[in-house]
Amino acid sequence: MKIDWAALGSVFGVSLVATVALVGLFTLGVVGLGKQEEAAAKGGSAALARTGAYACFALCAAAVAYGIYLIVA
Repeated sequence: MKIDWAALGSVFGVSLVATVALVGLFTLGVVGLGKQEEAAAKGGSAALARTGAYACFALCAAAVAYGIYLIVA
């Protein structure tokens, strides 16, 4: 049995980058919702924060759906 260490390292690197990016994107969405609630409590409007948060969550959902598509296909 021979292990292709270059391929294993490549898979590890891509997995690490994708995981950090997805968690970071989700975190930005949560922060955006927090800013939206903060602005609403002060009586202001935070449509941009809410829109950005929803966009982050949509991108997270799209990444997960694409991953499931790659596994199933």
